[in-house]
Amino acid sequence: MKKTFSTHKQQEEELWRKTKFLTTISFGMASLVTLSIALTNRLSVAQTSSSSADFLTSELPAPPGANDPNCQRSAAHPEPVILVHGTALTSLDWSTLSPLLTSKGYCVYALNYGNRATDPIEDSAQELKVFVDNVLALTGAKKVSIVGHSQGGMMPRYYIKFLGGADKVDDLIALSPSNYGSTASDLGGSLICIRVGLPPSGPACSEQAQGSTFLTTLNEGDDAPGPVSYTVIGTKFDEIVVPYTNNFLRSQSERITNITLQDYFPSDLVEHSNINKDSNVFKFVFDALGNAGPANPQRATAGQ
Repeated sequence: MKKTFSTHKQQEEELWRKTKFLTTISFGMASLVTLSIALTNRLSVAQTSSSSADFLTSELPAPPGANDPNCQRSAAHPEPVILVHGTALTSLDWSTLSPLLTSKGYCVYALNYGNRATDPIEDSAQELKVFVDNVLALTGAKKVSIVGHSQGGMMPRYYIKFLGGADKVDDLIALSPSNYGSTASDLGGSLICIRVGLPPSGPACSEQAQGSTFLTTLNEGDDAPGPVSYTVIGTKFDEIVVPYTNNFLRSQSERITNITLQDYFPSDLVEHSNINKDSNVFKFVFDALGNAGPANPQRATAGQ
């Protein structure tokens, strides 16, 4: 009986070992299949991400009307409009203009960049390049139009001049841009960070001081490389870009329109921070977007 019991026990142990081995093999094969499926899915996403709307999820929350992955361009407005915020801000700073553009039939997109736009401007321009490429792939458009505020009106020129954006941008409409920097106290650009409670250590702040190495490089030669149309809108009450005339581009070209707001609306006292929320400013923005070339102030203000 001992021998029979021992034999049965050995048989049971052998059966358990075989079962465990087969289970391990099956589990391993299942894991390999799962891994293979996962890799296939990742490769599929990688191959289509440039033309998918996945990139928009990282831009949440977006201003009203912006970043609709299903927006269809119209013949009247074939270029998507990209909104670029200023230093120490986010895309939500476009919550006034964005829904107005959407109501006019534009496909509107807004990005958040550069650690609230305090990182090196060169790096932020690279982020803009990727965003533009993604918008073009998503929409099938040939070019985009850009509306930028403060640093957001200046930084795209780096993308246009040095990162291949000249052939991908139709209009650059800049509201109080820091094109030639500021002489305001504490290196001008640093004041932007201080006034919103951020430390002035972000490289983008000092890069926006008048005469900075960054701006010298950006503005060397042609400060408005073509074939982009440039509309610059400044206010005499700009307390950040000082003097306010540093907003304006200096190249002599029919592709540039420099506009001082008070030349057309003398009683408008809007300053730097709110110029991208001003209804009078929007008249020039809509005119530039809706017509070939930069804004025409007389056309934009006709009937006022």
